[in-house]
This record gives sequence, structure tokens and C-alpha cells, in this order.
Amino acid sequence: MGTGLVSVAYVVASVLFILSLGGLSHQESARRGNLYGVAGIVIAVVATLASVGDGGVVAIIIAVLLGAGIGIPIANKVEMTQMPQLVALLHSFVGLAAVLVGFSGYIEPLIATFGAEHTIKLVEVYVGVFIGAVTFTGSLVACGKLDGRIDSKALTLPGRHMMNLVALIVTVFLGAWFLSTDSLASGLIALILMTLIAAVLGVHLIMAIGGADMPVVVSMLNSYSGWAAASIGFMLGNDLLIVTGALVGSSGAILSYIMCKAMNRSFISVILGGFGQTTSSSGAVASDQKVREFSIDDVCDELRHADSVIIVPGYGMAVAQAQNGVSDLTKLLRERGVNVRFGIHPVAGRLPGHMNVLLAEAHVPYDIVLEMDEINDDFPNTDVVLVIGANDTVNPAAAEDPSSPIAGMPVLEVWKAHQVVVLKRGMATGYSGVENPLFFKDNTHMLFGDAKESIDKVVSGLRG
Repeated sequence: MGTGLVSVAYVVASVLFILSLGGLSHQESARRGNLYGVAGIVIAVVATLASVGDGGVVAIIIAVLLGAGIGIPIANKVEMTQMPQLVALLHSFVGLAAVLVGFSGYIEPLIATFGAEHTIKLVEVYVGVFIGAVTFTGSLVACGKLDGRIDSKALTLPGRHMMNLVALIVTVFLGAWFLSTDSLASGLIALILMTLIAAVLGVHLIMAIGGADMPVVVSMLNSYSGWAAASIGFMLGNDLLIVTGALVGSSGAILSYIMCKAMNRSFISVILGGFGQTTSSSGAVASDQKVREFSIDDVCDELRHADSVIIVPGYGMAVAQAQNGVSDLTKLLRERGVNVRFGIHPVAGRLPGHMNVLLAEAHVPYDIVLEMDEINDDFPNTDVVLVIGANDTVNPAAAEDPSSPIAGMPVLEVWKAHQVVVLKRGMATGYSGVENPLFFKDNTHMLFGDAKESIDKVVSGLRG
């Protein structure tokens, strides 16, 4: 395929990627958006294969087969509840690719450059490797935190902001050395030292962020991986990679900004790893307070007499795989004339859109799934709220306790409803490690047990 046709194919693929992002912005058009994305990938891959020599095609096909042989079995084993960890892990691969391509492009450049063009090329290599190294190690730490292999609490070392600043200053000086030297060996030393500093910086930035803020971190790492991919495109002279990386980077940054606003966090602080001081809230709950429990029959009785019900799902619903039972309960209540709606916090679960995907898979109608800002004012006029596996996103300490680690974070104000029923396995805190006063309020009752089993019993009770 000629260069002109490859360029046209890349433009078509880029347009399809843009249409894909537009489609994914709404639940109703998400399937169409996915199809656009798949079509763009197919066109891009075919055009790339057609643009390389015979030997290159064989090597690429072998690499694709090896990657597919590893990736497909892993993907088939991953549960929906493990998707955040998988996404973080995949981000790390993009970062590692940027590092490897950067070193390869410096040691054996595909095209010889001179003068100002050579300086620009070196800047591309240096910045690409730096972003890639931060993304690689930071994503691995995020994956470990989300998977429970690393403590979710924020690691707040003394003088950590100064350490980050020193690391950035040293990186700049190493960059000046890298650009000024004509020696390959000296340049490699500067590049290796910078890579090590960036790798440590990536670990430190993410370790300093608490568990409750990890959804924002995953989104931010998604942005980093996009910019890493764009840097690979610059280093390889591939326009499609530049466009695709820029789309991912900018969309990830916008999503992170939206989520920061939803959590009352500073966007700049996210980038600098300077937020998420999550510790245990010692004074949030008095030790002499007692919880009130409901039985299945009690819950059924409340729902039979309710005219309006709001269901607030959380990560616990995903772990219990209770979404299908929740869908059955929704149908049953709506058939009885009950006004049933869902309240979704922007960071419910551990990945943006986590709850929306689960509910869509269970065939819950899109029009009754509402965001926090759309439904928060309706809780005072709601008869029953079912909180299924949510914790931090319904914690009144965020609004009522200025000393709480999550103070100021907008939450679903479920405690304002007439009756709140919380489905949980036990009294454990949420991912942030903060106690939840909601469980002890006068209008709250706990239904302990596995969420799926509890919901199925409630459905059977209502039908009986």
C-alpha cells in the first residue's frame, strides 16, 4: 500500500476513534461507539501491515499471536469486579512500551536527524521515556492497591512534596545533560538515571494516594498512558499513534477533572500525588452506638408500602454479582406501580462507569439510572432507599464531620430518606478505611449477608 493510501486510512481510523469516544459518552449510543472503535482499529492494523515489508509483516503477526495467546485467556478469567485492576495493569504496559521504544529510538534511530530536528527528536525521547516510566510503575502500584496486594492507605512520608520536587529538578538537569552531550554512552547514562528517578517517582506519587481516591487515579493513569502512546507516535513518526494517544490523554484528563469536581478534590493535587490523606476516622462514630437490623420480612414489608424507592449500588453489589437480582427486584416493584430509580455516584465501584455497566448488563432501563447531581434532591421525598454494597459514597461524615478524611466530598445523601436499608456482609469500613455514621442513624436498618442471596430472598418474599 502506498504512503498516500496509508495516510488516508489513518485519517479514517482517527475519525472513527473520535466517533467512538462520542458514542461512549451516552449509554444509548455506547454499542455504536464500540463498533466505531473496532472498525477504526481494524483499518489501522490493516494499513500498518500493508505499509511494512514482508519480513516486518511476519514479525508483527508473530507478536500479535503471542500477545493474543497470553491476553485472551487472561481476559476470559477476569471478573467484572477485577476490571479496575486489569485496566491499571494494561496502562503499565503502555508505559513500559514508551520506555522501550524511547531507548530503542535513541540507540538505533530509524531516521538520522541533524541540527534542530535532532534536538527535537531527543526531547521527544526524553519526555516519552519519563512519562512512560512514571506510568509504568504508578500503574503497577495502582493495580496492587486495587487488588488488595498493597495497603490502600495513603503513604505520607515526611517531606514527600520536597522529595518529589527534588526528583523533578534532578530530572531537568539530567535532561540538559542528555541534550548537550554528543556521546552515546553519556546520553545513555543520563537517560537511565532519569528513568530510575521517574520509576521511583511513579511509585511515590501513587503510594501517597488513599484507597477512596483510586478511581480518580485510574482515570489519571489512563491519561498518562495516552500521552505515553502519543510520545511513541512522535518517536516512530506515526501520525495515528499521535492522534490516538492525544485522544486518550485528553479524554482521560477531562474525565479526571470531572471526577475531581465530584469528589471535591484538586485536579493539580491529583497530578502531583498530593491528595488522598486517607486514615481511619477515630471520632466519626461513638462506641456506644448500636445498629438496628432488619429481617427479609421486614424489608419486604417496607417495600410493599413504599411509593418511591431509590437503589444505590456500590462495589459490594459487583462483588456479590447481585445485579441480576436487583434487576428482577426493579421489574417487580415497577409492575406494582412503585417509582424505582437508581442513584449512581461518579466514583461508585473502583472504575468510572462501573455500576452503569453492571446495571446495563442486567437490562436495567437507562432512563431510571441517574447520576448523583440528578437525584440528590429527591431523597427527602423518598420512602425507601436500598444501599447495596455502597459505603464511602453514602457516608454522611463527608458532609457533617469537618475532621473526616473525606470531608467535603459530595456524597449521595441517602440518610435524608424516610427509611434506609443497607445491605452489607458486616460492619467493615469502605475502601477508604473511614467509619460510616449512616449505619447508626435512627432511620437506618442493616440487612446483613451476601447481597445476591439477600436480594433473591426479598424478590421471593414479595412474590409470595
